Amino acid sequence: MVEPLPMVLVPGLNCSPRLYAAQIPVLWRFGPVTVADHTRDDTMAGIARRLLRDAPPRFALVGLSMGGYVAFEVLRQAPDRVAKVALLDTGPRADRPEQTERRDAQIALARSGRFDAVTEALWPLLVHRDRQSDRELKAVVRLMADETGPEAFIRQQTAIKGRPDSRPALGAIRCPTLVLVGEGDTLTPPDLAKEMAEGIAGAKLVIVPDSGHLSTLERPDVVNRALVAWMEE
Repeated sequence: MVEPLPMVLVPGLNCSPRLYAAQIPVLWRFGPVTVADHTRDDTMAGIARRLLRDAPPRFALVGLSMGGYVAFEVLRQAPDRVAKVALLDTGPRADRPEQTERRDAQIALARSGRFDAVTEALWPLLVHRDRQSDRELKAVVRLMADETGPEAFIRQQTAIKGRPDSRPALGAIRCPTLVLVGEGDTLTPPDLAKEMAEGIAGAKLVIVPDSGHLSTLERPDVVNRALVAWMEE
C-alpha cells in the first residue's frame, strides 16, 4: 500500500475551494486534502508563507492559474517540503505591461463597487469557446467570485502583478511534476505549458481537449485521471 501523502490545493484568482469540488473526493484516498487560503495576503511571498505555515511537513501541491504562481513561490521558499507538484492552466512568466494594465482596470472597477462587472468581463476568458453559453458553469464561476469578494480579489491581483518570472527556477524543480492545460485556454495557452514542461526535468504534459482555463470544472474526468496517475507515480 502506498504511504499516504497529504495534498494542498491552491485555487485560482477569484476562485474558491469549489474549483476543486470534483477532484477532492477522488484525491482524498491518497491522503488528507486541504485547500490553501490565498485570499488574505497581497504578495506571492506572503501567500506562500501562510500556506507553508498551515501545511503538513511534506505534501503534494496542486495549483491552477494563480495557484500555479503560488506553487512556484512555495517551491522557492521550501522546495524540500514539496513531494510532487501539479501546475494546471498556469504559466511561469511575469506579467506583461498590457496584463498589468488590465489588472489595474479590474482593481479600479472592484474598488468603485462594480465587482460584478469584473466577473462578467472575465467570464469569456475563463472557459472554452464552446462553453460560453453554459449557464450552470457560469453560475459556479459567479458563486466563486461572491465567495472571494472584491477586497480579496484586489489583494490577489496585487500579488499577481508583483510576481517574479519563474522561468529561471524551472530547472531547480526536481520532484515529480504534472503540467496540464486546456487546449482552448486563452489566458495561459498550451505554449506556456509546453515551455514549463520542457524546463522541468521529467515533467509530464497533459493537454485537455475541449477545455478552456478552468479545466477542473470544464473537464473534471480528464483532469482527475491525470492527477491520479501523477499521484500514483
